[in-house]
Amino acid sequence: QVQLVESGGGLVQAGGSLRLSCAASGDTMCISAMGWYRQAPGKERELVAYISRGGSPNYVDSVKGRFTISRDKVKNKLYLQIESLKTEDIAVYYCHAEGTRSLRGREYWGQGTQVTVSS
Repeated sequence: QVQLVESGGGLVQAGGSLRLSCAASGDTMCISAMGWYRQAPGKERELVAYISRGGSPNYVDSVKGRFTISRDKVKNKLYLQIESLKTEDIAVYYCHAEGTRSLRGREYWGQGTQVTVSS
């Protein structure tokens, strides 16, 4: 199994920046792609960015240029650097991992970290 714990959320003024972290533990050798999702109030959870096991990042169009996803496989950590925060970024941000090998087909979620932006 895999456990994911996010941190780094908080209250930031518009235009500021944040770095979210996700610490993975457990069967980390069986993690394939990892990603960040967010869920704004009253909206469905949506994919923000994901990164392959090999380190190739992908972003949804709405965050390109402001969000940077990165992964430290030695430390088993996933990061999301957010620049130029907007009120539209207010959401709970969730870390996600896809299983491979013995965990193929499984998905794992963290508990989420709240990002709030003041205008």
